[in-house]
Amino acid sequence: MRFYHLVIMLIFLSCTQESNKETIPVREHSVQSVLWVQMSSEYKAQCYQAFNLAKLSLDNFLIKNADSDKPLAIVTDIDETVLNNSPFNAKMIEMDIEFSKDLWFEWGRNEIAEAIPGALEFFNYAKSRNVKIFYISNRDKSQINETAANLGKLGFPNSDPSYLLLKDSTSEKQARRDLVLNDHNVLMFLGDNLSDFSSLFDGLDRSEFVDSVRSKFGSQFIVLPNPIYGDWETKELYGGRYNWSSQQKDSIRKANLISF
Repeated sequence: MRFYHLVIMLIFLSCTQESNKETIPVREHSVQSVLWVQMSSEYKAQCYQAFNLAKLSLDNFLIKNADSDKPLAIVTDIDETVLNNSPFNAKMIEMDIEFSKDLWFEWGRNEIAEAIPGALEFFNYAKSRNVKIFYISNRDKSQINETAANLGKLGFPNSDPSYLLLKDSTSEKQARRDLVLNDHNVLMFLGDNLSDFSSLFDGLDRSEFVDSVRSKFGSQFIVLPNPIYGDWETKELYGGRYNWSSQQKDSIRKANLISF
């Protein structure tokens, strides 16, 4: 309820103060997070940590599933899990714009996204252990060839389109996960967003569900760091509403800070 009380207050404030405040750059709030991804050694260390842990867990799962009657597989997200798209986010800051599908498609066509630190080594190790890699992403289905090409240029295994399940009519991923689960023993899921693991994370009570499945993190669920964007922002910070003005978003961000 705290969030909705804040929303009412912020709507009132934004309406009464709109004419007296300078325009707030729409992406100014993301400058620090983009710089952290691009410059901090801590970001790189956390990625290596995630994939080191993934390798340990995979070895353990391979022992436990040595007699599996289905082919073994891993399901992974792509963006900010396998490919680093921070230059796209930096471009939005430069242009002072919100997310642009046209700009996103242009970025994808360049096929120049770099690999997340540790990702290439881990997935090629999994491939060497006869584990298939399926990439489930909410990139648009029309981007499948350029996405496969970008992955292939970097040397990722199973990078041909038959292993890529991109978004068609819905961003919900469970149906695509089920396609893999039907014919494969999926050992692990990797992603930067909780919806990469289960549709049960798609609701607004995400934090409570995280607590209920805490033992899966670091074993079956491997989470990559992404402070730039995600459901933590759209669902938890902005309450699932997408039409806030930049000024209202700025007020909501500040109002949700926990101080002393």
